[in-house]
Amino acid sequence: MDKVPMLAEGYEQLTNELKALRAERPKIVDAIEEARAHGDLSENAEYHAAKERQGQVEAQIADLEDKTSRAQIIDPSTLSGDKIVFGATVTLLDENDKPVKYQIVGQTEADANNGRISYNSPIARALIGKTVGEEVEVTVPSGDKFYLVDKIDFI
Repeated sequence: MDKVPMLAEGYEQLTNELKALRAERPKIVDAIEEARAHGDLSENAEYHAAKERQGQVEAQIADLEDKTSRAQIIDPSTLSGDKIVFGATVTLLDENDKPVKYQIVGQTEADANNGRISYNSPIARALIGKTVGEEVEVTVPSGDKFYLVDKIDFI
């Protein structure tokens, strides 16, 4: 079983989502019971919708339980060094010397709009192991991009 690296806040987010889904279980059971009381189940849309929702919730719960059980929580503030690793916040300079900042996080925490990229993303894979001053070439769907590693922080 592979560990799933994530930050503490990502783990907390997953466990909160898991608690919310578990709290929804009794409500779904009540909805199924209520729909059953309406009679013929073959043409009962409420019953089929409740059963479908139950299946979705159970699948989400199983997925979240799997991820939380395999979680490897990493605190970037305890890390150090001169190489880019999981949890590092990296400042890059693009072709126009414009600074771009990314933090390398777990898959469930990734949010590219806020500068948080998954360690599995093409950019993160190209960055991991690099040091300040190194040039990085990344092939992304929009074409090849070139960056210069300007700064590495562990915050």
